[in-house]
Amino acid sequence: MAAITSTNVASAIVKLVAADALPVLVGNLVMGNLVNRDYEPVLANAGDTVNIPIPPTMLANNILEGYSVQTQNPSLGNAQIVLNTHVEATFQIPDVTKVLAVPDLLKIYMQPSVAAIAQRIETDLLSLYAGFSTTVGTAATPITEGVIDAAETALFLQKVPPQEQKFIVVDAATYSTWRQIPRFSEFQNSGEAGLRAIIEGTVGKIKDFFVFRSQFVQKTGTTTVTTHNMAFTKDALGLVIRRLPQPLPGTGAIAEYAELGNFGMRVVMSYQPNTLAQQFTVDVLYGCGVLRNTSGVQVNT
Repeated sequence: MAAITSTNVASAIVKLVAADALPVLVGNLVMGNLVNRDYEPVLANAGDTVNIPIPPTMLANNILEGYSVQTQNPSLGNAQIVLNTHVEATFQIPDVTKVLAVPDLLKIYMQPSVAAIAQRIETDLLSLYAGFSTTVGTAATPITEGVIDAAETALFLQKVPPQEQKFIVVDAATYSTWRQIPRFSEFQNSGEAGLRAIIEGTVGKIKDFFVFRSQFVQKTGTTTVTTHNMAFTKDALGLVIRRLPQPLPGTGAIAEYAELGNFGMRVVMSYQPNTLAQQFTVDVLYGCGVLRNTSGVQVNT
């Protein structure tokens, strides 16, 4: 049996913090759970570029008897996502050993810090609306069934494969209006889905869209405010998260990685002599961008 040392305890504390950090992050994400995430457990530095290949466009040639095939030279597309955002949330715990005895204390410290990181990622992803050239809806006008139908039609005309899941993320006011459209919110019109909209308050799936709401949908304008809701498929947007390196040995800092699915973050614990407390820093390096313009639509309200 290994002896209990200060090093063991310090490592255990960081692992405990790391284990509780990531589920909170994922639980606070809406967009981050819907977009394409290309995450690999490799180290990276701020400013690095991740290249994501885009399938080329091919043409079908009608070959007649006696003729030869038509050779094509397709050009593989490339979407670049720059790891240009390094966000952190730091807090201090005066008596860190209490965390091991009372794990609930950890959540009190951890949840606000990780939620702040999730909100930053969510805001950056929803700020990509301008990368979609197709727009439906009218500024400062409540959403209607016709606008929702136009968004789905636009994706169809842009040759989005019908088997791909489609999502639409709207702000609170648009979601509330959506729930009050009679054809979507009454049992006699939409059956069980309408009943859920009334009792549970959830829209669910309508016109092939899974509907979500977020507090961070972007708004522009002063006199006439435009709400930039987004309809898209998974491959329309990309989120890339990379591991940050371990601190230098002997610097008094201990780090652990928290990884879940395609999400990863670093948790660093260090001692602060000025406050006689243990300092925890939760940080993540990421980048996001538009991968396929034709797989997304701005839905303005």
